[in-house]
Amino acid sequence: MSHNNLLSKTIHKEVLSADKRIRPHIRKTYLEYSPYLSSRVDGQVYLKLECLQHTGSFKYRGALNKFLSLPPEDRLNPVITASSGNHGTALASILQKFNGKGIVYLPENASQAKVNILRQYGVDLKFFGTDCIMSETLAKETALKKKQVFISPYNDLQIMGGQGTIALELCQQIDTMDKVLVPVGGGGLISGIAGYLKTTDKKIQIIGCQPENSAVMYESIKAGKIIEMASKPTVADGTAGGIEPGSLTFDICREAVDDYLLVSESDIKTAVKHMIEQHQMLIEGAAALPVACLLKDKTRFKNKQTVLIISGKKITSQLLKEILNEHP
Repeated sequence: MSHNNLLSKTIHKEVLSADKRIRPHIRKTYLEYSPYLSSRVDGQVYLKLECLQHTGSFKYRGALNKFLSLPPEDRLNPVITASSGNHGTALASILQKFNGKGIVYLPENASQAKVNILRQYGVDLKFFGTDCIMSETLAKETALKKKQVFISPYNDLQIMGGQGTIALELCQQIDTMDKVLVPVGGGGLISGIAGYLKTTDKKIQIIGCQPENSAVMYESIKAGKIIEMASKPTVADGTAGGIEPGSLTFDICREAVDDYLLVSESDIKTAVKHMIEQHQMLIEGAAALPVACLLKDKTRFKNKQTVLIISGKKITSQLLKEILNEHP
């Protein structure tokens, strides 16, 4: 893969300005050593616990960077966004904190746990379609019609820059990283992390982690263009769904991500269970993707320093019961 670096350099710069903007308002999340995973792969494995970020996911960083980048007059008008849950919750919390207003568009099949949490912030919710890409398209059209700001969940330089502050923290927390495993949906998180790290140290391998049931980015990279494909249901709902046409994240993923690993639903559920048993930590399906990918391809991580981005923690009690019963 060519690292012609132009996009990565742009991201790197955006991460630095994002960090100045959002640092007073975000948590520097822990980087925790995992004795269990390290012993399983015969290497050193660290967990970057973004599940402990405000509102329980990494999305807070990007949404905050975007919101604080807006001119003051745009912050006074209601902003519009689309989300499967975590991005919407992050933005809703930010709007509450800065006295802003907003509307969140969600797919009709959004996770009930995430919807219930969103309702607590008093933002307007609108439901449309069965895939994130459908609710996202409607949200964008509405914003355009009403001349309101649309805050993309991933396809925005300032969103990616905000998520990339995770990589900046990693560089302060650990001396060397051989491999970094990142969950991938629309690609905002991995674009920010890969864009920053590839301009810091080209040797760091960035690996995207996706569910087999919804591997739109992987299939698009393989095809050389963003493709439309139906996603099957996945417990990694935070990474489910399509990528909007012309998304910046596609080019950055093509340029700066070294490889992709896909895992089954069973692998993801087992990974959630391992995190409960070994780390006493509740994480959502999307956050378990890096754990599942690491365990699926162990030899690749032998004698390496590997960082797993644990992206969020919102999981329904129903799914939790299912996982614990299915994988005794």
